Amino acid sequence: MKKAITLGLSLCLLFFVFGVCDLLEGSTDEVIQSFGYGEVNWTKSVIRAVGSGAPNTDAPNIAVARLGAERAAKIDALRNLLEAVKGVRIDSETTVVNAMTQSDIIHSKVQGYVRGAKVVDKRYFSDGGVEVIIEMPITGELADALLPAMGGLSIPSAGNLVYTGLIVNTKGLGLHPAMSPKILDEDGREVYGSAYVSREFAIRQGIVGYVKDVESARQNERVTSNPIIVKGTKTEGSGNSNVIISNADAGMLRDSSKNLSFLAQCRVLFVVD
Repeated sequence: MKKAITLGLSLCLLFFVFGVCDLLEGSTDEVIQSFGYGEVNWTKSVIRAVGSGAPNTDAPNIAVARLGAERAAKIDALRNLLEAVKGVRIDSETTVVNAMTQSDIIHSKVQGYVRGAKVVDKRYFSDGGVEVIIEMPITGELADALLPAMGGLSIPSAGNLVYTGLIVNTKGLGLHPAMSPKILDEDGREVYGSAYVSREFAIRQGIVGYVKDVESARQNERVTSNPIIVKGTKTEGSGNSNVIISNADAGMLRDSSKNLSFLAQCRVLFVVD
């Protein structure tokens, strides 16, 4: 029995190492960032992790051994999820672990949110071992705890808006996703970021969304029927999470009578590699 357990756990480890365990696999069209046994799906705005547990060979029966393996797998998954959350970028300069180190309040909140993650899938092995996948949103409570202070904008009247959203094509720039990125002009002046959005919308859906191609971005309900499409020229910041656009495009976006409403509602998508 012990040899079977050891063999089963060894096979699970091989699945992890070579990435063939499909519990964490998403669509190839989704923007996914891996952290060991966890990942951030930036397209779906969720963080996932997988954990494994082995049965207790001294358990009185198979059912008790299986329950113990499930508990151990969830504990392992929670530990992996916390590590994944710590690696998430808040902005181009700061990760979640930085914020947790600087604030006991944030540290406590993040750990609490992770403990509340839900089990969304399980896998059972013939030797009694169990794998579980758990998931939590980037948006909502976690975003509320981590996002920087915002402009507190109210949503203006739509009026005769020409555009309904913004798509920034950053293909080829090596941009890294973050919870609170910025769009800057060529002179380094901020065009879009936390100061330009309604906190309600930022917490609910994130300051920006991430997709992999312009066509899918055009069809994304976040930017609805008539988005502006601009090309990023390069990234900015130590984390390469901010994007610079031309002064001409920045000037167009600063036409607040046309664009303030959809910017305040975070109707912004980044197309990334």
